[in-house]
Amino acid sequence: MIDLDAIRTLADIPAAQAKKRGNAVAVKFGVRETSFAELDARSNRVANALIASGVASGDRVSVLTKNHDAWYPLFFGTARARACLAPINCRLAPGEVAFILGDAAPKLLFVGEDFFETALAAVAGLDNKPRLIALYGAHPAFEPFDAWLADAPATPPADAPRLADDVLQLYTSGTTGRPKGVVLANKNYRRFLEMATEVDGFAYGEDETVMIVMPLFHVAGTNVSFSGLAQGGRLVLVKDFSAADAIRMMSEERVAHAFLAPAMIQMMLQQPEAEAGDYSALRSIAYGASPIAQDVLRRARATFGCDFVQFYGMTESSGGGSYLSPAAHDLPGKLTSCGKPWPQTEMAILDGEGRPLADGEIGEIAIRGDIVMKEYWNRAEATADTVVEGWLRTGDVGYRDADGFYFVHDRIKDMIVSGGENVYPAEVESAIMGCPGVADVAVIGVPDDKWGEAVKALIVPAAGASVEPAAVIAWARERIAAYKAPKSVEIIDALPRNPSGKVLRRELRAPYWEGRERAVG
Repeated sequence: MIDLDAIRTLADIPAAQAKKRGNAVAVKFGVRETSFAELDARSNRVANALIASGVASGDRVSVLTKNHDAWYPLFFGTARARACLAPINCRLAPGEVAFILGDAAPKLLFVGEDFFETALAAVAGLDNKPRLIALYGAHPAFEPFDAWLADAPATPPADAPRLADDVLQLYTSGTTGRPKGVVLANKNYRRFLEMATEVDGFAYGEDETVMIVMPLFHVAGTNVSFSGLAQGGRLVLVKDFSAADAIRMMSEERVAHAFLAPAMIQMMLQQPEAEAGDYSALRSIAYGASPIAQDVLRRARATFGCDFVQFYGMTESSGGGSYLSPAAHDLPGKLTSCGKPWPQTEMAILDGEGRPLADGEIGEIAIRGDIVMKEYWNRAEATADTVVEGWLRTGDVGYRDADGFYFVHDRIKDMIVSGGENVYPAEVESAIMGCPGVADVAVIGVPDDKWGEAVKALIVPAAGASVEPAAVIAWARERIAAYKAPKSVEIIDALPRNPSGKVLRRELRAPYWEGRERAVG
């Protein structure tokens, strides 16, 4: 259970647990263990150091790192300082990082040693450069974290966080080629905490171990962390996911709960040691971020022998929306469903005019409730287009059956979900255009057994030009993150377009998805 009197906002979690179970381990990272009392004290020191550095209420602070235990006191300290942490996807290229830094305008940027050069390249062209702090590791251009922390006191700042405070700003890929900052406030996470213990997959027991393998710049990584710590759980944090290591960790650390992307589950099942693993402590595996193949799910349930819970939602809905409970996994015809709405959350199927549709009718899935984001940062028009009369328009096409279960059928938006990461075709197309010999390009998602969907580029060559697929892929990888770059390239004569010139992506996608139950991976 979560003590909602003691934990009013996310910033209250370390202090509440330190008072109750100060010596218990809050986070284990490698061989290093951090108790709740240590997490509380270090979070306070971070908060006071931020304030001493000129960070005020509402300011942004960014971090560029792989999963690391220093992330937690940085987050809680930023929240206690009434500022907002804006984590950056560490897989992005320097130009993409630069855009986010220019958009969020953080006063400080904390960087892990793996990304010092990426950060320096990203800030080089900025007019307002953030103060650079080495979160771990050393570099002459970065202040050491401990030196920056210096003698900051371990007492909480006097100005307590408020429900209206922005607490987390997570960037999603942009439909127009630029990412948008999803602003989540304490108000959103207050509702999340209220619902967490009511939702299978977030209800953890005190002292149970929760494995964190999803990245902490992703809403799944943050939410499972917050829920685990708020309930007195012990987090085992993984820096780099390895299927074999995850199997070993489940046994050695007596893992009770984990959230895994479908691609991670599939990779684990392919390991020879999967069948012989010790999963006796394992109570639940939650999955989401992209659809899962039924065969993979069936094999996973047989192998791990625990409850499985599917989550459907968006960063814009604080990661929440609907869930398919363990019991529902056994109901006839429900295994492909994304379940029913969270408590105190509404879902509906809407037509193009925003009117609710009846059971069985296909329309856009919409979510309404206090978990819906505050706004897109600096994107008033995009916010107004996405949240209409309180309804978050997800861009996913689906339907609701007579039993109240929701099913994702297709996507209105062109987003590709590959291995749990969102990829927008316009961004990839923008990166490819300019490649020698390319006259026109369209990017689509095609079925992929490992990743759910893979990025495919359809290229129309310039007159008289010859285009090599490998050259297109290399060109794109120099300009955008590797996971966004096309995995395959096909040369075609022309792109199908409607009278206004818009590429007919559905027509391009259709041959690859023919015969499949759903037009998403």
